[in-house]
Amino acid sequence: MGAEMDALRILLADDHEVVRRGLRELVETQAGWQIVGEATTGREAVEKARLLEPDVVVLDLRMPELNGLEATRQILQLLPRTEILILTVDESEQLTRSVLEAGAHGYLLKSDAGRDLITAINSLRQRRPFFTAGVARMVLRGSLEPSGDSIKGVPGDLLSSREREIVQLLGEGKSNKSVAAALNISVKTAETHRANIMRKLNLHNTSDLVHYAVRNGIIVP
Repeated sequence: MGAEMDALRILLADDHEVVRRGLRELVETQAGWQIVGEATTGREAVEKARLLEPDVVVLDLRMPELNGLEATRQILQLLPRTEILILTVDESEQLTRSVLEAGAHGYLLKSDAGRDLITAINSLRQRRPFFTAGVARMVLRGSLEPSGDSIKGVPGDLLSSREREIVQLLGEGKSNKSVAAALNISVKTAETHRANIMRKLNLHNTSDLVHYAVRNGIIVP
């Protein structure tokens, strides 16, 4: 019974092998903790979460094909009781708010992972949130309360989940045909989504769309 209670299934998602290796070494120091899978893109993280049903997903915020925010939304839609620990090099109020609104209960700077990863995962497995020190201070002083001005322009305001996926793929330089293949939709459907996105956001060309994606943290330049 005790061994069963100690068991913890963890999925690691980061596009850098060296980072995954370091995270894996830290996790494997804990008795009963098991790495059930690894992912190198946000889309792969969602698919592996669906198949493996981990207790905790350690998820890099800046992932190709599907960023950590959108991957978090999709994983929690499939597995509401799975806990998400976001790993990032960034610490800003707008980004923190976006992470919390996506449903993640953990936020850890990569620079602190060596010291705090085990503590963070332990907190999440006990259904307690874990924030890196700067984020915790923002939460305590109440500066993360929703405010119309501070969240203006967040991609979730105007776009559907599918549209945010398409913005990221297009922003990464994918063609309509490649987008269609990645999302298992027709090229015509991809073209329609693209036209709707451009209209919603009042964008006029691909360069505008890339700038929008970078400005809103959907892709990293």
